[in-house]
Amino acid sequence: MPNKKLVRFDWAMKYILRNKANFDVLEAFLSNLLKEEIKVLDILESESNMEAENRKFNRVDLKCKDSHGRQIIIEIQNQREADYLQRLLWGTSKAVVEGLQLGSRYSEVVKVISISILYHTMRVDEKENTDFIYYGTTELVGLHTKKPLILHEAVSKGDKVSIVTGKDVFPEYYMIYAEKFQDVINDDIDEWVYFFKHGEIREDFKSPGILLAAKKLDYLMMPEDERRAYDGYLAYLGQELGILDTAKAEGRAEERTEIAKKLLKVGDSVEKVQIVTGLPLETIKELAKELGMWHD
Repeated sequence: MPNKKLVRFDWAMKYILRNKANFDVLEAFLSNLLKEEIKVLDILESESNMEAENRKFNRVDLKCKDSHGRQIIIEIQNQREADYLQRLLWGTSKAVVEGLQLGSRYSEVVKVISISILYHTMRVDEKENTDFIYYGTTELVGLHTKKPLILHEAVSKGDKVSIVTGKDVFPEYYMIYAEKFQDVINDDIDEWVYFFKHGEIREDFKSPGILLAAKKLDYLMMPEDERRAYDGYLAYLGQELGILDTAKAEGRAEERTEIAKKLLKVGDSVEKVQIVTGLPLETIKELAKELGMWHD
């Protein structure tokens, strides 16, 4: 049987998964990724989630409760843009500020977990960076002892005194590179990443979470008007990727042109410049004419 076609996760986050009846799909994904039970309490309607930003920003902020009963904000993003690490910092900082009501104590600052589902490689070193999920947080450690800084809250809770480390307070980041996934399934989260990459699930997938997604995100089960809107969104993405590819190609051509000019200025022959840059011979001759270094 063919693999089951599902609605893309970024579209689902915007329209289908905002329904509380479908929070269980988000909970399943988060629980598989974070390896603990996560309960989604609500979707926070900050200005970052406004409908006016329909296609530009795919970001959803979730108010959640973890397996320890702590309330945390989980920020899920699906982006294709440069300067992404700076964008992540801005997003988590904004989530912290929006989660703290005016006049509240700093002790009420919310824990933020940022999860990025990326469909670009963000100019990473392909040889050095071979994983498809990256994780990071801020941990304060002794410069000499290398041991983490541990604080004790001033007020005990019941008979226990809470222990706090930097990881308990500072944001955590998960970056999932869908395009770098090699389609090898070793864990439940791998089935999710396969879905993010291909928009479908395989017949041999078994995790309850992904099977739940298969049930609720079935493309063929969508009403006709929703399916047309979704198809329009896919067409938009295709157009966007085409523009990006064209921009990259133009950028490479400009770079090769600049290299050709430099080589001509140091006296290299047009034939050698052609070998180095791959530009057409006539293009190189025109460049040489512009530089006053070629005559018919």
